[in-house]
Amino acid sequence: MAVRRNPVAIGLVAVVAALVAVNGAAIFGDRVALWVDDALQLSTGLTAAVCGFVVARRHTGPQRWWRLLIAVGMAGWSGGQLVWSWYQLIGNRGLPSPSLADVGYLLLPVCALPALLVLGTARERPELRRSFWGQAPRPPRRLSPPTPLWQPRPWTAHIGTAVVLDGLVVTGSLFVLAWAAALGPVVQARPPDALTWAVAIAYPTSDLVMVVMAVLLVVFDRVDRPYRANLLLLALGVVALAFSDSIFAYLVSIGAESMKPWSDAGFVLGPLLIGYALAASPVERQRDSESHPGTQEWWQLALPYLPVLAVGVLFSVQLMLGGGPDVVETSLGVAVVFLVVARQLISLLDNRLLLRRVYEGQRQLTHQAFHDTLTGLANRALFADQLDLAVTNGARQRLVLIFVDLDDFKDVNDRFGHAAGDRLLHAVGQRLLSCVRSTDTVARLGGDEFAILLEGELDAPEVIADRLRAALRRPFAVHGTLVTVRASMGLVALDPSEPLPTGDVLLGRADASMYAGKRLGKDTAVVYQATPNGPPDFATALRLADGGMLAGFGLAFQPIVRLADESMVAIEALARWTAPDGTGVSPETFVPAAENAGLGAALDALVLDLACREVVAAGLDLAVHVNICAARLGDPALEECIAAALKRHRLAPGQLVVEITETVPVLDLDAGAAAVRRLRDLGVRVALDDFGAGYNSLAYLHALPVDLIKLDRALTTGIEPERDAALCRSMVRLCADLGLAVVAEGIETAEQAEKIALAGCTLAQGYRFGRPGPLSALPTTQQAHS
Repeated sequence: MAVRRNPVAIGLVAVVAALVAVNGAAIFGDRVALWVDDALQLSTGLTAAVCGFVVARRHTGPQRWWRLLIAVGMAGWSGGQLVWSWYQLIGNRGLPSPSLADVGYLLLPVCALPALLVLGTARERPELRRSFWGQAPRPPRRLSPPTPLWQPRPWTAHIGTAVVLDGLVVTGSLFVLAWAAALGPVVQARPPDALTWAVAIAYPTSDLVMVVMAVLLVVFDRVDRPYRANLLLLALGVVALAFSDSIFAYLVSIGAESMKPWSDAGFVLGPLLIGYALAASPVERQRDSESHPGTQEWWQLALPYLPVLAVGVLFSVQLMLGGGPDVVETSLGVAVVFLVVARQLISLLDNRLLLRRVYEGQRQLTHQAFHDTLTGLANRALFADQLDLAVTNGARQRLVLIFVDLDDFKDVNDRFGHAAGDRLLHAVGQRLLSCVRSTDTVARLGGDEFAILLEGELDAPEVIADRLRAALRRPFAVHGTLVTVRASMGLVALDPSEPLPTGDVLLGRADASMYAGKRLGKDTAVVYQATPNGPPDFATALRLADGGMLAGFGLAFQPIVRLADESMVAIEALARWTAPDGTGVSPETFVPAAENAGLGAALDALVLDLACREVVAAGLDLAVHVNICAARLGDPALEECIAAALKRHRLAPGQLVVEITETVPVLDLDAGAAAVRRLRDLGVRVALDDFGAGYNSLAYLHALPVDLIKLDRALTTGIEPERDAALCRSMVRLCADLGLAVVAEGIETAEQAEKIALAGCTLAQGYRFGRPGPLSALPTTQQAHS
């Protein structure tokens, strides 16, 4: 506790203490010593009273009232001392009891008790601070109310019990001391009347109450720090007065004829200390850890046990002198011992609780150090550790690293605000987490960048990327608006034949692949392949092919089955491209790149020609589905290309199904309907792909005379099963009424297949029935037609 030290005040206390010590020796005789002793008591008491009245005028509120109360009490005490001195020095006779001096003396505890209560409730008010030697300092100008640097938070569940036990220990110990010194002899004496007995017992009782209250206020830190010096000085003064009072009562009880000036030291130093307490100015609050409210210094923690130590010393002295504690002292001593034991048990419980909270705090700090605060996912540091561990362990042959960057996420922040963007990032993190196993690691590296580490038995990287993109395509709700999130991904599969790379190297490769995909077009997934020639460029390669076969280009075929017996009834041709450097580029990357370069028609022609050729070469009697961009519906060149391919490869027109994809909307529905009719006149069937998503709508069903629709996976594997099932049933029923066949896309589990079958759908496509692959991998023994 910081106390403002005044050299003059300290020197004056030292001088007065030395004067008391010298006067106690009675160098000039007992009579002179008695005069000096009474003069010192009266002068210090009057000085304290005058100081209290003067300083109180400079304060307001509680700071004025506790000073006025103490000043009145010291004035009464000084009046009692004046009566005492008159009888002792002038009258040369003993003071009768009770007398006017008792009224004055007892006025001090009557005023001191409420003064201590007022001081205990005082709170810091900087604008009322005033130095004893000058005016109050002007408070600093503030733009807003001050806030404390630190708020105390009790870490123990037993704080109330501990306070009560400490208070009882202090009270019980001081009562034992007071009983042995003054209260016991007074109670056991036989006064001539009840009034005399009451006055006699009032002194030790009032002293005990004052000392206990002052000690408890100091121990339990009940006064704001600016006024702590006032409380400490006031408590010391009260204890000094009570000490000399106890000596006086003890001497009276044993029949002593006189009281030496040494015994009156408390009557001299006590008022002097009280006077300093009244005059002391508030101490400025320190801006460091020691000034935090609620903290206690070592002496405050030890203070409750000093009276206990004094009781032990008292009992030891009594036993050494041949006596011993009486029944009251013994009973209270035993009670204090039990209270101390109980207090120590509480301390043990508190220490155990503290250790537990420290451990929990360390765990929380560790979690915060290695996890992203926004999403709760692993952060970059933890992900780097997990990646290094995965690279060096025995499962390094089965490791896939995925770098995910959300496309155009800045638009979300600009449109909905950063708070909504943060919530969306959290939702994206949870969505990614739901797509992997509990043993895999998903991390947020910062901003809108995520990373995923997969270990163990894994699918091909392209399959994993398709699953993640499909999960992210399910809309997110942001402020009541559905927002679709697109992501560019870079994938790295660890090559067992490669010298052991570091985690930083793998992360850099994934990052480079992701940015290579962004250059090709957003919403991409690029698998890393070592190349000296930079990222693959599909549009340039397609343009250089000039209508011929593109190097690395091929088709994968996925079966379409009848749900009743899961027999294959058709196949869909899906474009695949492997760049010259060996990088596998997904269709979501190279198809938009071709469209943006104005090469969409060339790509469609290449896929159509290759699909017809491979189906005829394999001798399959199955329908083959080929995707065509909706923007070319109605283009005569498309119809000529289809007719030429059928003729060139001698494929029956009924085996070809043209799927209109959702890349762009059909702007002229009338022209589109006419084009569909012309294709049907050729014998070619037409399907609407991804119905229920993108630009496909009920208006297409009304305007375009198609033969088949393919339900988007969002309607068959959505996040709201009951609602999705109801929509699926409605769409199937509507298509049945229109005479249209329905294929459910994206079926991956037996449960999903059962649900769409119950909805009335008879055809399905998805990983549940077969993954895309070459024609040679398809079950050719089942020959059917759609």
